[in-house]
Amino acid sequence: MSAKTRDEAIYENLHAAIFEVQLPPGTRLPEDELAETFGVSRTGIRKVLQRLAHERLVDIVPNKGASVAQPSVKEAREVFAARRMIECAALPQVISHARANQIKVLREIMLREDEAQLSGNRPAAIRLSGEFHLALIRIADNDTLAHFLRELVARSSLIIATYGAPIAVSCRHSEHEQILDLISTRETKAAVEWMDQHLLEVERSCSFAVEDEEPDLKAILSTIARRGTGLA
Repeated sequence: MSAKTRDEAIYENLHAAIFEVQLPPGTRLPEDELAETFGVSRTGIRKVLQRLAHERLVDIVPNKGASVAQPSVKEAREVFAARRMIECAALPQVISHARANQIKVLREIMLREDEAQLSGNRPAAIRLSGEFHLALIRIADNDTLAHFLRELVARSSLIIATYGAPIAVSCRHSEHEQILDLISTRETKAAVEWMDQHLLEVERSCSFAVEDEEPDLKAILSTIARRGTGLA
């Protein structure tokens, strides 16, 4: 195996572990441990980690090392906004290209996602939801869009793992069934509206309240003072 092929294999393994939330946000990624796991030098591991950091799936802090990224609220909102732009804009092309066999593949992914949700397998449900959206956009036959969305979906998995409610997953099975029905009947306008609302609802299912705004220090301390702390 060439060094390039080996590095690509390591990258794909780490990318999958992050995408599937097998490595949750904040997980440390020590170079020596990864090098031992994959049987390569730390130099090779460092290149892969830098590539993942470029995709914002890994954070690298000088003198502290690498860890799985923990997206900020600002980044989370930007990721969902970007997904709405890309996926809504791509839907007309998806619908014009969609064939029965492609819709069948999407339904199979949707059913596996449903099974994961029913069994309480949250990491698998998040992964399969992402796979559904990626398989959907690949129908548009635009490799550049598919590449952009792959990065955004991976980052969405981290966001949902970080901010999603314990019972939440990225998408609900019934919603994916709705988009497939709209694609099958070639209802483009309704499909675009559905996708925009769908991704907004996924974003709203995340608990951003804690980081949405800085605490009002004066208001908080004034309230405490009014409770009577004995301070003048």
